[in-house]
Amino acid sequence: MKVLWIVNTIFPDIANDIGESVSNSGGWMLGLADALTNNSEIELSIATVYKGEYLEKSINNKNYILIPNKDKSTIKSYWEKVKEEHQPDVVHIHGTEYSHGLLYMQQNGVEKVVFSIQGLINVCEKYYLAGISFKEIISNITFRDIVRRDNLYQKKNKFKKRGEQELEYFKLANHVIGRTDWDKAHAYFNNKNINYHFCNEMLRNGFYTSKKWAIDNCERQTIFLSQASYPLKGLHKVLDAVALLKDEFPTIKIKIGGQNIVKANTLVDKLRLTGYGNLIKNKIKKLNLTNNVEFLGNLQEEQMITEYLKANVFICPSAIENSPNSLGEAQLLGVPTIAAYVGGTPNMIEHNKTGLLYRFEETEMLAENIRHIFRNNNLAFQLSGNAIEAAGLRHNKLINLKSTIAIYNIING
Repeated sequence: MKVLWIVNTIFPDIANDIGESVSNSGGWMLGLADALTNNSEIELSIATVYKGEYLEKSINNKNYILIPNKDKSTIKSYWEKVKEEHQPDVVHIHGTEYSHGLLYMQQNGVEKVVFSIQGLINVCEKYYLAGISFKEIISNITFRDIVRRDNLYQKKNKFKKRGEQELEYFKLANHVIGRTDWDKAHAYFNNKNINYHFCNEMLRNGFYTSKKWAIDNCERQTIFLSQASYPLKGLHKVLDAVALLKDEFPTIKIKIGGQNIVKANTLVDKLRLTGYGNLIKNKIKKLNLTNNVEFLGNLQEEQMITEYLKANVFICPSAIENSPNSLGEAQLLGVPTIAAYVGGTPNMIEHNKTGLLYRFEETEMLAENIRHIFRNNNLAFQLSGNAIEAAGLRHNKLINLKSTIAIYNIING
């Protein structure tokens, strides 16, 4: 079976080969791609758009197709070329956040095409500001925001426009792959005739082979967040919760993966500072948390594993999520987890068994959940063991590979 993937990132194999930077996103696809290419019945091609010229190259039994990211008509013409030359039996579009997958459908039709739901931009737009007030937004606008016309309201509006485009995927498509009650509901109400296929995702390989979290080896009173670059991810709420706990836990620490959004040491830093970064910087200062917050920079897979294992607790504090892979990674490693009860997270956490849940706006409940884990080693131990078992089943490579191939067979007819 010839399978064509349309993805949003350049995979590491081809990125390294052509001297492009390797993205940290999309890691859930790498393991599945390897598993599919190890199946003798599958011939896998992986396509995306980029800034260079048209390129095809086979590496490690995968055929990579890179399409120039130019105007829509040019991209469509390349998609027509790809379909004619490769004659895929199934086309699998990973994610609806960008337009190039939609352009394939518009040019070549939707027969034997399926797309996977990652997040849903049209829903994320509604939650983008994550409870931040008008006053907070206006008072923290930066020079960069003005010059680039990119303040938080303008960013939210960009999500709205992308969300309108995303809905076209649902209107056109006959098949969709999802994995939570939340994305199934949205798929149905976006297109009541669409065929919904359930399939969980694989995680990055290192999370299956890594040693597991142990309370004796973690850094006590340390919280890990995998990212926090914009309001929807909820860092401002975690700061409020930690401020409530600081008297009881003076050494409490928040460690955050990703770039330092509050950096303002030089003139260049200040010119790059975003409105949300400025808001977080001022909130840290106001709450006297300067010594309690650390941005770790962009982390590669092994570095991420190290930070998970060092944490006393992992928090997914987003205002909306589908099934965040960071939460799955933490659970697979056995890190005690807390998540806001939003979107698809209730499908990943059974409260008081595989993690703790709270309402996004209830800062006090977030603080109390953190406190429970810090104070109760038995609870941490139970959450850890139960999460390993649940995540091991949810992200089981063989089960998810078989489910994926079964879906491809249905679509191929």
